[in-house]
Amino acid sequence: MARPGGTMVDMNDGPLAQADLDALVPTWIDWAGAASQLGVSVSRVRTMIREHQLAAAVPRPGAGQQVPADFIQDGEVVKGLPGLLTVLHDGGYDDRECIAWLFTDLELPGRPIDALRENRGSEVKRRAQSMAF
Repeated sequence: MARPGGTMVDMNDGPLAQADLDALVPTWIDWAGAASQLGVSVSRVRTMIREHQLAAAVPRPGAGQQVPADFIQDGEVVKGLPGLLTVLHDGGYDDRECIAWLFTDLELPGRPIDALRENRGSEVKRRAQSMAF
């Protein structure tokens, strides 16, 4: 599976938690930036992360928790993302692993986040359900 820039990622090489998120996710935004794009408070972004409507992780040492910019589209959370995050969390995955999975090319075609952004979320959810259970 190819990651941005053509580097290959093999889901069997190790836990998703060990994925290099900074290499997988092209653009990150801090909680204040996410709040601004969504038209809500930073406190509401924190709640959205806790309730699995969004996911956040530390992309690189010293960066602090951030949200992948691709999780927000046209001022809203990408359609289908909250439900998908709930499925993955119910299956035991944490935010870091969810983000790694969403940004890894799974031959859908493309990455799960791209399929969600293009309103092709059915296959993504099916794969998440089979992976999580």
